[in-house]
This record gives sequence, C-alpha cells and structure tokens, in this order.
Amino acid sequence: MPIKWSGLRVIEAMDMAEEYVSKAIEPLEQALLVAEEAANIPNLPDYMKDRINRLIDELKRMTGGVIYGQQMPSRLIASIDAIRDNIPKEALEEENARERAGTQPALV
Repeated sequence: MPIKWSGLRVIEAMDMAEEYVSKAIEPLEQALLVAEEAANIPNLPDYMKDRINRLIDELKRMTGGVIYGQQMPSRLIASIDAIRDNIPKEALEEENARERAGTQPALV
C-alpha cells in the first residue's frame, strides 16, 4: 500500500539532519571533556558534583559513550536512524521506481 507522503523526502531531510548533528557532536564532546575535568575539581561539594555528573550523563547520551557501564550510541543519531527505519521499505522502492520512470526520456 503506497504512503501518501514522500519517504524519499524524509530520507533526504534525515541525511541533512545527520550532517548537522555530526558537526555538533565534536563541540559537545569537547564540552564533555570540560565537564569531566570540572567533576574532578578538588573540594567540590557533592551537590555541585551531582549536577556536573548529570550534565556529563546528558552529554554522553547525546554524543554516545559509556553510560552505566554500557556502550551507548548517540541518542541524536539513534533518533535519526529510527526515523529512517520506520519508513516502509516497499513504499520507498515504489517511490524510487516512480522517480526513475519519471526521469527517463520519453520515446518519440
């Protein structure tokens, strides 16, 4: 059953989103390093260390990393991948076929 929206346009949008996310991950990883160093400041009160650790956990979720002893993918990239994975494959194939057929030169 064909979908009424363009799966190909969704794929293109997710490709663009992934490109922007990839550019954002490096500065987020730098922020993670800074936050990890801040967590090691001598005589840091527990309430500050707890807040810094929450920031560290959130940065790890966004960029990917080891959280609670488990390797986690970037939540941002995982969200984009989940969107791509939920596009019906048959509908994408049909849309690709229609686009290819529409771009072929007509026989005269």
